[in-house]
Amino acid sequence: MDFATLGSMNGSGGGGLICAFNFSSWVSNNSPRSSCFLHQHMNHKRFIMMKLCNNVILRHYYYSNSRKTQIMFSAHSSLNNNNSHYPNNDDQGSSMEGVVFCDANYSPLTPISFLERAARFCGERTSLVYGSLEYKWSDTYQRCLKLASSLTQLGISPADVVATLSPNVPAMYELHFAVPMAGAIICTLNSRLDASMVSVLLEHSQAKILFVDYQLLEVARSALDLLCKRTSSKLPILVLIADSDCDSDSTIDTSSISYEYEMLLANGEKGFEIVRPKSEMDPISVNYTSGTTSRPKGVVYSHRGAYLNSLATVLLFRMDLFPVYLWTVPMFHCNGWCLPWGVAAQFGTNICLRKVKPKDIFDNVTNYKVTHLGGAPTVLNMIVNSASFDRKPIDHKVLAMTGGSPPPPQIIAKMEELGFTVSHLYGLTETYGPGTFCVWKPEWDLLAPQERSRMKARQGIPHVGLDEIDIKDPETMESVPNDGKTMGEVMFRGNTVMSGYLRDLKATKEVFKDGWFHSGDLGVKHQDGYIEIKDRLKDIIISGGENISSVEVETVLYNHPAVLEAAVVARPDNHWGQTPCAFVELKEGYNDMDSQEIINFCRDHLPHYMAPKIVIFQDIPKTSTGKIQKYVLREKAKALGSIS
Repeated sequence: MDFATLGSMNGSGGGGLICAFNFSSWVSNNSPRSSCFLHQHMNHKRFIMMKLCNNVILRHYYYSNSRKTQIMFSAHSSLNNNNSHYPNNDDQGSSMEGVVFCDANYSPLTPISFLERAARFCGERTSLVYGSLEYKWSDTYQRCLKLASSLTQLGISPADVVATLSPNVPAMYELHFAVPMAGAIICTLNSRLDASMVSVLLEHSQAKILFVDYQLLEVARSALDLLCKRTSSKLPILVLIADSDCDSDSTIDTSSISYEYEMLLANGEKGFEIVRPKSEMDPISVNYTSGTTSRPKGVVYSHRGAYLNSLATVLLFRMDLFPVYLWTVPMFHCNGWCLPWGVAAQFGTNICLRKVKPKDIFDNVTNYKVTHLGGAPTVLNMIVNSASFDRKPIDHKVLAMTGGSPPPPQIIAKMEELGFTVSHLYGLTETYGPGTFCVWKPEWDLLAPQERSRMKARQGIPHVGLDEIDIKDPETMESVPNDGKTMGEVMFRGNTVMSGYLRDLKATKEVFKDGWFHSGDLGVKHQDGYIEIKDRLKDIIISGGENISSVEVETVLYNHPAVLEAAVVARPDNHWGQTPCAFVELKEGYNDMDSQEIINFCRDHLPHYMAPKIVIFQDIPKTSTGKIQKYVLREKAKALGSIS
C-alpha cells in the first residue's frame, strides 16, 4: 500500500485506479458495514463513490474535476446478488431527486480548518507558550502559512512526506498545520530513536525534508550517512530547528546546514494559498508504531480520520472552550493523540515542554493554570513518586488523561490525592491514539476509594468517532459474553481506524480480516458493556493450561510498598509450560529488599499458580512513549531457561 492508492480522488490523468480504505473482504454478506469505494474513470476523469451500509447503497454520485459541479443522488435498495459494488439497473429503490452535492453543503473534513477558525475568531488569544516565548492564534496562523509557502519553495508537492525529529517545541506544533497546508504528509519520528532506526524510517517513508531539533542534529546526520550508503536516491533536505529559549550547544557544527527553521519561515509568503485536500480520505500523516513487539510499521492517517478523532478526543478530555493544555504526551506519538489540532478547535493554549519532569509539570500547572494534561501510566507514576520539594499545591481542577497499558488503581488513587482528576483512555497508533474512554457514572462516586480506582482503570466505551468496538473470539468472530471473565481480542471499526500500513498491503489485509481491525489486545466485557484490557496476546502466560493475565499480577505487585514499577512475562517451564517471571524496579530506600518477600506478598493476594516464581530487580526498559518493552524482558526470561 502506498500513496498512489491511499491518496485518491486527485483528479489527475492516467489509468484507472481503485482505492479502498480500512476494509477487509470489502463488502460481502458476511461484513455488512460502512465502506467507501473510490473509482477513477479513466476516460472522463470523474469519480464514483458509493457508501454501502448493510448492503444498501445510500449514495451514488459523480464527482467531476470542477468543485462547482452539482451531484445528484439516487438511492438503491440492494446490491446485485454477485456482490457487485455497483447498483443494479433493475432496482426500484426510492427516489432522492432534488438532493444536491455542492460547495454550499460539502467540503472535505480537514484539521487545517481548526487553525483558520481559531485565527479568525480568537486571533488575539494566546495559542502557545514555551518558556519566555508566547504566540497568539493570529501569529500561529501566519507562521504556519509562511512555513507552508516555504515548503513549496523547497519543491514539496502534494502527497510528499515531510519528516520531523524533535521534542515538544513550538516548531513541532506549527508543522502539524504547515505541512498539510502545503498539501504534504507529516511524518513525526520518535525523537529517542537511534541513527540506525531513523535512517530506516526515512528510507521507508521516502521523506523529502527532515526538520531536526538542534539537540538531535548529530543523530540526523548519522542517519543520513547510513542512508547514503544504502540508496542512490536523493537524501532529505535537512532543516535545523534552533532554540533561542534554551541554551544551545555551541559545539554543534551547523556549517553544513542549508536551512534554519526561523529563516526558512521568514522567506515564506503571507498570502500563500493553502493546498487543500481533494478528498478527506487523502493522507495527512504517517505515524510509525513504537516497535514494542516488532519492527515499526507506518500507520497512515487521513484528513477525515484526524478531523473526527480530534473532536472525539476533545470530547473525551472534557475540554471546554479555552483549555490550557500541558504537552506531556509526545507530539510524535499518534500526532499527540490528535490534540495539536484538537486544542486549536477549542481555541486553547498549548504549553510546550522540551522534557517531561515532575518539577516542570507542577510549575507549569500552577503558573499557567493548566486544565488538561496526558501521558502514559509511567508519567503518572513519575508524578506520584516525585520528591516533595518538586511538588506544588494544586488549587484548581486539572484533568489528567492516561493511556497505554492499564494504569494500576493505586497510581490513580495517589494522583487524585495530589489534586489531579484521572480519566483513562485506550487506543493504539492504528486508531489515531484514543479510541475508548472510561465514562464515569455519577453513582460510582459513592463507592469506596479502592473500588473507584478499580472502575477508573477500565477502558470503557468507544468515543463518538468510532463506529464500534467489541471483544471477539478471533477464531470464530463471535462476541464474548458480558461476564467480565471470558477473554477475547479487542476489535475496532469506524472512521478513526487507520487507512492502512504504508507500503505493506499484506500486513494491512491481515489486521483488517473479517471486516474488523484486530488490535492484538486481550480483554473482557463487563455486564454494563464496558471493556477492560487484560493483556496483549503475546503477553498472556499459559501455565498448566491456565491463562494468567500479566496485568493482574502487575497490579498486585504495585500494591507492595517497595515496588516502583513492575512487569511480568512468561518464563519457559518444562513441567508447566510457562510460569510468571517478574521484573521489579524498587523505590529508593528499599535496596535490601528480598525477592522471596515479593513472591510471598503475591501469594497472599493471588492464587499460587499466578504468583511469580522468580523476581528480578532491575530498571524496567521502556519505549520513548512510556510503554514497557516486554519483548526485551521476554527474551531475558527465555534465556533463564526452565525453573523446574
